Amino acid sequence: MRTLVSIALTAGALAGCAALPPGANYPKRDSVAFAHPETTRAGQQFALAAREHRGDSAFRILSIGADGFAVRMQMIAAAEASLDLQYFIFHGDSTGRLLSNALLAAADRGVHIRLLIDDGDTLAGDEQIAILAVHPDVEIRIFNPFVYRGHRAALRSLEFMLRAARVDYRMHNKLLVADNATALIGGRNIGDAYFQIDAEAQYADDDVFAAGPIVQKLSTTFDEYWNSALAIPVEALAGGMPSTAAFETNRQSLDQQWLHAHDQAASYLQRALAGEPLAGMLSGQLPLVWSSAQVVCDSPNKQQVANGVMVGRLMYEPVAAAANAVQTEFLMITPYFVPTTEELKLLQAMRQRHVRVRILTNSLESTNALAAHSGYQRFRKQLLLDGVELYEVRALLGKASRGSGQTAAMSRHGNYGLHAKLFVFDQRQVFAGSMNFDQRSQRYNTEIGLIIDSPELAQQTATRFAAMTQPASAYQVVLAVDSTGKSRLHWRTQESGQPVEYAREPSTSRWRRFMVRFLSLLPLDREL
Repeated sequence: MRTLVSIALTAGALAGCAALPPGANYPKRDSVAFAHPETTRAGQQFALAAREHRGDSAFRILSIGADGFAVRMQMIAAAEASLDLQYFIFHGDSTGRLLSNALLAAADRGVHIRLLIDDGDTLAGDEQIAILAVHPDVEIRIFNPFVYRGHRAALRSLEFMLRAARVDYRMHNKLLVADNATALIGGRNIGDAYFQIDAEAQYADDDVFAAGPIVQKLSTTFDEYWNSALAIPVEALAGGMPSTAAFETNRQSLDQQWLHAHDQAASYLQRALAGEPLAGMLSGQLPLVWSSAQVVCDSPNKQQVANGVMVGRLMYEPVAAAANAVQTEFLMITPYFVPTTEELKLLQAMRQRHVRVRILTNSLESTNALAAHSGYQRFRKQLLLDGVELYEVRALLGKASRGSGQTAAMSRHGNYGLHAKLFVFDQRQVFAGSMNFDQRSQRYNTEIGLIIDSPELAQQTATRFAAMTQPASAYQVVLAVDSTGKSRLHWRTQESGQPVEYAREPSTSRWRRFMVRFLSLLPLDREL
């Protein structure tokens, strides 16, 4: 009964909500990125190096999950003046809390921290990061927050139903900038699964380490989001600023997490404390690739821009322009593939120009989003008829796990899935960022990424694509003619060193097959 009363009361409160999120009228101070990166060690080093490289910027792609965690810890530890972080998800699990502790240590030594987090996929325990806002050198804002601040799924779902036009709009960006001198951008959220530490879920993903002039451009995008009307100070939300007592309790808990990190988390922590890969990138032992690049980013008011109400940027446009310029080969790695009509025409136009198009996405057994798979499956046959080569990663990789971003020991758990978003254009340019090739990324999520003009990085990514599409690690989806003369989908792979072909979609259970069929009957594509 209490739950029903709570739902009724919440519904009444939500019905009166305005179009802007709660706390939108709360007074807040606009701010911009650290203005003098050249006064920091990394800023001075890369300013000099950029002049030697004719104004280009430095890049390195990090595909190993443990490296993604370590370099974040190391960048936070090395920061001298400022840290700006922008994430769709910042979980309060083992790696999330270790990173929170590192942020707190940075704030204690006077580094000013701005942290912007989306509110769409917040779980119980994630609020631990918001408690850091009590620290005088930490500012935390929540992008487009829900009114309801708890974690009961029923109440969050109710709010979504009542205010879908607002709360369906999410900030999907992932960015970390240290001292306005170095940056990390890509597809990884903060959480154990994204760093491939969790045996229950391991997501292949990528970060791009960046230094040089491109970092100031990335900081400009952060400032735009930070100062937008949708970025609400945590103290403006229900409950207000956490108490000093809660802050001290959280500090003690984070210290215990640091001292008593368990098993895999402890090994990750030791790796981070050893200093690599950041030390190698700064010293030149791990070479950086110098090239020109373009920041591609949606405006924080993307929907108004798309509707022609406001002037701004739409990230899809420069990405589509790069794809339209392809002459020979286009590679795509995307966890979710539910193209809009415009995106589908883009791929068909490439095939009409005889461009080789190859796509790697999740299989039914590897996906963490059955609804997205239900949308994707409707496009497979037409893609194959158009001449697109289609691969679906397996949840259990073969011995050749090269390119997966994790150890063979972790791969043996058989819970592998894609989360990376990478495109390769003619092996001359590479896109890396947060944008999936799906309708949600184009319509409802804000996104950010880089288009890097580097044949070297493009070829590295193509090599990874080739490794991940080996028969032992992926299904190749093909059309086969059955005894009645009809074309049907088949899945080719390799098991125990022998070729295998399935006439039915491989799945870990009948339940997953049933759910995908059921979800495919619903008009969900625009949400996927």
